[in-house]
Amino acid sequence: MADGVIQLQCECKHDAWGKKGNESLAGRLWSQMPGASPLDDSETYSEMWMGTYPSVPSRLASSGELLSDHVKRNPSLLGETYCERYRREVPFLPKILSFAKALPLQLHPDKKLAEKLHAQDPIKFGDTNHKPEIAVALTRFELFVGFKPIGELADILRLGPLQTILPQHEVVNEGILREVCRTLLQISSNTVSDVVKNLKAIPLSELGEKNQYIPNLLERLSEQYSDSDNGLLVASLLMNFMTLEPGQAVCVPADSIHAWLSGDILECMARSDNVLNTGFCPRASRDNIELFTSALTFKPHDQEAALLPARPSLMGINEKTVKYTPPFSEFNVLATNLAAKESETHTDLQAPSILVVTGGSGTMKVLGDGKTLNLSEGSVFFAGPEAKLQFATGNGIMIYRAYATL
Repeated sequence: MADGVIQLQCECKHDAWGKKGNESLAGRLWSQMPGASPLDDSETYSEMWMGTYPSVPSRLASSGELLSDHVKRNPSLLGETYCERYRREVPFLPKILSFAKALPLQLHPDKKLAEKLHAQDPIKFGDTNHKPEIAVALTRFELFVGFKPIGELADILRLGPLQTILPQHEVVNEGILREVCRTLLQISSNTVSDVVKNLKAIPLSELGEKNQYIPNLLERLSEQYSDSDNGLLVASLLMNFMTLEPGQAVCVPADSIHAWLSGDILECMARSDNVLNTGFCPRASRDNIELFTSALTFKPHDQEAALLPARPSLMGINEKTVKYTPPFSEFNVLATNLAAKESETHTDLQAPSILVVTGGSGTMKVLGDGKTLNLSEGSVFFAGPEAKLQFATGNGIMIYRAYATL
């Protein structure tokens, strides 16, 4: 199509932490696509990817051709400026994630480290790009992200069960936090189990009002990954534990520690799949702790600083659209939520985009050529820079649309 509005066929991964069968929003959306298989309630469905990344690529629903090949042959689908900057690739990677237990405790290397790691091990680190990301809650979303404020950490590090394994400091700063994190990731499985057991037995009065959730959280994580996983201590003690409602979002810069715990989300990130893991996974699967802690950003912050607010967007003519704007290039994300009988028109974004319907149904009219396309849960479309789209619904629809930025 001249406007580049193309329906996509996407793939869904089956990681062990995913939700099973119909419980998985990622699985349900994927199963509605042309040619998809029925859901298996005994199978996990973890991540539905949308874009041109080669490990889980999207294809044109009409022909099965790789989207990456199609845009390379038709560079106008990206636009001249984006072709030059991003080498004829869609520069962002949207995903729908569904998870019943914690994802690995992780960070994503910045560009300098990504280039170094790719040169050393191009199979494990498949690209040279960084991977800052945002996560938007589609259902209730529990997560760990970033480090707690220094004041809160100082109180936690004085807890009795930590006295024998951590060096004691009168003042806690970023350097001390790096040392503490490294120590908690290196201690033996038996030591982790002992510390977890003692922390769960601490009187709530000793934890302080803000930290009384820690024993129950340790119990919950122990059931998922055993009480000997080092990630339990780092996540539960040092990191912000947050619960988001649908529509709320967080921003995770490159080199920032995080782990998703439960829920269904839309993720969008720079076009990369590089990751370093050190917890909530088997010891044999963990990356080098020295590498992880040297790459990690240790600037503590509160929960508010991790949030990415949704702002009203002028790109929605009928004021039914909000925008998530992270503080880095590559992409922004629009969210359009229409009630029954409502409509919305997106201005031409002058940038390539990918949209996904996460709930409801309706129609999408491509203004200029008169085509009207049906939308339902799981519909995914690529749209070129000049596409001007009008959405309408009878009973309501929820649409997320990621688009490229410079």
